[in-house]
Amino acid sequence: MAESGGRRIGVAVDFSECSKKALNWAIDNLVREGDYVILITVAPSMNYEEGEMQLWETVGSPLIPLSEFSEASVMKKYGVKPDAETLDIANTAARQKSITVVMKIYWGDPREKICEAVDHIPISSLVIGNRGLGGLRRMIMGSVSNHVVNNVACPVTVVK
Repeated sequence: MAESGGRRIGVAVDFSECSKKALNWAIDNLVREGDYVILITVAPSMNYEEGEMQLWETVGSPLIPLSEFSEASVMKKYGVKPDAETLDIANTAARQKSITVVMKIYWGDPREKICEAVDHIPISSLVIGNRGLGGLRRMIMGSVSNHVVNNVACPVTVVK
């Protein structure tokens, strides 16, 4: 992924409306030809016994090419179900903008894992949606976007 000129743009996706808005915003406003768009998704913890899956639980999945994460059978082994609209947005952008789209899956707490992704991939800039939780829920659960903004070294765009 180190080809010259291609920036690594991370987009945190959980397949909610707000993450689709963030993905669309990144494609419309940030991404340019030759960029790598890494869709970062965090699934709940896994319950697998297999050694390979245990490794992934710590470091995240390998980078999964768009052609593979568009196939339900491939994603089933990761326990992640991308929705048709997110796949359509990614496939259309890859074609129209000449970009490379890959997915990286982590398991655990989204706040921690998105921060890890920024450092480990590494990502030059991150786009994340803001669910707009009410004040009380945000206080109890903590805002993922707020945590990420305050704990990563790269620029972060929060899409409302």
